[in-house]
Amino acid sequence: MDQLFDVSLFNSMLRIVTPILLAALGGAICARVGLFNVGLEGLVLIGAFSAILGNHLLGNVWLAIIFAILCVMLFSLIFAYISINLRANVIVVGISMNFLAAGLTTFCLRAIFDVKGAYYDKNMMGLPKWDIPVIKDIPVLGGIVSGHSPLVYLAFFAAILMQIYLFKTVSGFRLRAAGENPIAAQSLGIPVRRIQYGAVLMSGVLCGLAGAQLSLGQVTMFTEGMTAGRGFIALVATMLGQSNPIGVVASSLLFGFMDAFSIRLQGFALPAQFTQMLPYIVTLVAMFFFKDRSYLKDAQRANGSSR
Repeated sequence: MDQLFDVSLFNSMLRIVTPILLAALGGAICARVGLFNVGLEGLVLIGAFSAILGNHLLGNVWLAIIFAILCVMLFSLIFAYISINLRANVIVVGISMNFLAAGLTTFCLRAIFDVKGAYYDKNMMGLPKWDIPVIKDIPVLGGIVSGHSPLVYLAFFAAILMQIYLFKTVSGFRLRAAGENPIAAQSLGIPVRRIQYGAVLMSGVLCGLAGAQLSLGQVTMFTEGMTAGRGFIALVATMLGQSNPIGVVASSLLFGFMDAFSIRLQGFALPAQFTQMLPYIVTLVAMFFFKDRSYLKDAQRANGSSR
């Protein structure tokens, strides 16, 4: 039992959960304005490729992260324009973005780097690992919390900030009003479309960070389809957490733990095909316990007449 549940398991859980948590927070803020963003998978994939490309072109990991954010924001803007201005079905648009991201990253991988499948540069620097003073010397806790990339800590800090913003600030109340009842919000002079655009762009920022953590914080390389369904798991985490940042953190930690646990089980001679199924089995099981919030249904119905 000690070999299964040790400090390294929970340490890897925090590292693995970061892309899921960042993408899920992006999905949560979109859901709060009545836009169900199914394109999280594609946005994270674009962020992962853009981070590697930015690092290759600029030679600086921090500039690479900014480059990834800008690229994903551009695609988020396309999603927002088609969904809000052109009033297209957000589910169809999100699925289209996923296919676009998969095809575009594969094409760019071959066109820019002239490789197939994966790109790796041994001289490329990834994100640094931060050891937290004092905490790193605490038994057990130091081994779990310390020694991660900056984006790991940023993900949890972003969840706290989003919780405060949504439920403790005036602009957060307006954002929620724009999603729960956009017609009433418009009658009060709240710029619903502008708020929706801002939410989608912020979702792009978070997905860009998720992609950067995936390709620069974990492996320092890019492979085709390296998101491997993490965007869809983040979507389930958004729904399971009822688009509440604290709930999203809890559900993301569940999926991150199961992902790390499945990797650990591979060391016990269990078939890799079985262990790799575990995170997705948990995802399906979680859907049985998911009960939709009425505000999301009302927002999607109301947006049909307001966008």
